[in-house]
Amino acid sequence: MKKRSCLLALVLLLLALAACGGRDEPMSEKPVLYLYPEEETLVSVRLDLDGGLTSSYPAYGDGWTVLANPEGTLTDPESGREYYCLFWEGTAGTEYDFSTGYCVAGEETASFLEGALAALGLTQREANEFLIYWLPRMEGNPYNLISFQTGAYTDAARLTIDPAPDTLIRVFMAWKGLEEPVEVAPQGLTAPERTGFTVVEWGGAEVIG
Repeated sequence: MKKRSCLLALVLLLLALAACGGRDEPMSEKPVLYLYPEEETLVSVRLDLDGGLTSSYPAYGDGWTVLANPEGTLTDPESGREYYCLFWEGTAGTEYDFSTGYCVAGEETASFLEGALAALGLTQREANEFLIYWLPRMEGNPYNLISFQTGAYTDAARLTIDPAPDTLIRVFMAWKGLEEPVEVAPQGLTAPERTGFTVVEWGGAEVIG
């Protein structure tokens, strides 16, 4: 009976680990892409990911092709269905860099992100959508260690956009929930000026451990 109980406990543990979705491997959660051409333009977007897609909307297939309008509305040229962004989610074995960043108290996360996202070039609407997704998972933590990734993310999730945008803004936040504050060298946050055909992406990943 004891052996059977131990075996059952092991099975339950393995099932629980599986249900966590491999949390040791960070997930690139909810990257979304906004397209703002200067005039109505047929745009194709291809993603070369060092990992695998777990979800996309509209369905990625062999890539996205949409009719983009200056205000950001995207239309499927075949079905006529409209979207406001392109969404994907996937996993990759990316090592995120926390050598610089910010340690922010949970209750101060919203105000911190409002300022940081503005500095990184997001509009208020884009920042609102970022906050609506991430804030419920962060504001209840005593502290959050936040680092906006550049090469670590863009090297692992490469975009090919045709026609090529004049301005490309890719904001990706890696973060950890903490019980105690830590010291970290601050990042410098900057953004290019939005000119011409502009593409904006935001996403993030919670890093466990």
